[in-house]
Formats: sequence, C-alpha cells, structure tokens
Amino acid sequence: MTDAAADPLRAAADTMRAVRDRCVWSQRIDHRALVPYLVEEAAELIDAVEGGSRAELREELGDLLWQVLFHAEIASRDEAEPFGIDDVARGLTEKMVRRHPHVFGDAVARTPEEVLVHWNAAKAAEKSARTSVLDGVSPHMPALALAQKMLGKAAQARVPAPPVADGAEPVLADESALGDALLALVATARAQGWDAERALRERLRILEAEIRETEASSAT
Repeated sequence: MTDAAADPLRAAADTMRAVRDRCVWSQRIDHRALVPYLVEEAAELIDAVEGGSRAELREELGDLLWQVLFHAEIASRDEAEPFGIDDVARGLTEKMVRRHPHVFGDAVARTPEEVLVHWNAAKAAEKSARTSVLDGVSPHMPALALAQKMLGKAAQARVPAPPVADGAEPVLADESALGDALLALVATARAQGWDAERALRERLRILEAEIRETEASSAT
C-alpha cells in the first residue's frame, strides 16, 4: 500500500481498493445503493461549513472524498465501461483548464462577471449536444435549490419570471428576513395541511413547461 505520508490521496485510493476487495458489505454495494450515503455525507459537510469547527470541516471533506473514491472503485470494475479514480481526476483537470482560459490561456478576466462569461462559453461548447437550458438540471435537487436554479434557466430562455410577492422588497432586507418569510410560508402550509415541498415542485413543473414551450417556439 502507498505510503500515506508521501502520497495521501493515492494511499486513500489504495485503502478504498482494499476495502472493496476484503469487506463483504463493500463488495456487494453498487452506485445506486450508495446514493443515500452520498446525500447524507453532503448534508453533513454543509453542516460543518455553516456551523462546525475546522476539525469537523476537515473530517466531513474526507467523508465526502471517500464517497468519490468508493464510486470510482466500483466503476473501475465495470465489465463494459471501466474507469478509475485517475480517469476521474484527469477528466476534472482537463475540464477546469478548459473553463479557466483566463488562468491557463490567453483570455482576460478582470471581474467575476467576466470569469462567468468564459466559464459559460466553455461549458456551452462542452455541452453542445444539449437542446434545452434545462438539460443537466437534476430534478433530485431540494425544491428550493431547484427553484433558484430554474429561475436562472428561465431568464436564459427569456421566460418571464414569476412576480415578486407584494411588499417583499421593503420587508426582506436581508437573507435572515428571507428565512423568516420562507419559514412563515411553510408554517402556513402546515397549518392548512399542505405539503410545501410538493407545492413548490408542482409549480416548478409549470415553469419547466413554460421554458420548454418558449424554447420550442423560438426554434421554429
């Protein structure tokens, strides 16, 4: 096994390989069965970022890295299309170099906005086969995160955004006030016996249909 002091990342990958070889539970699990653990580890990392100590942050980053190593090790043993952690790392490096031409090329970006222009242009070139701004948007995102993502996509497709609630601007002075307002809406839903998550997802399906309809109209 690789010397962890000399190459900690390679030692971690070797450790994962040994676990996959020798642990009965690890031998039987597949990508799909690992998903709940991935979600849990990502949530725990968010907790550490928002309120944990530096030690907790380091530990949770490690736990999330373990998930990446686990998936890569499973993938390396696929009979049809195997790939390993080196392939994952290589692909990531190539992508990040492409998306940062102002760092690794001759492009210039003096503001965050200009960086985003380069990023989006590179991403569009990579995803040229996509036919909708919604391609690649995961429906498994939490509803609020999905709503924020889809509103951005709606703006790209020039779909009018839903109106801001009356009086929102003077009341919502900051994110804390926004949190209060969102919690109040959830409390209202609970009092009425409504499912707030489902309500937002159903509204997002309407927005998705509007985006796709607008895209179809502009393509003809």
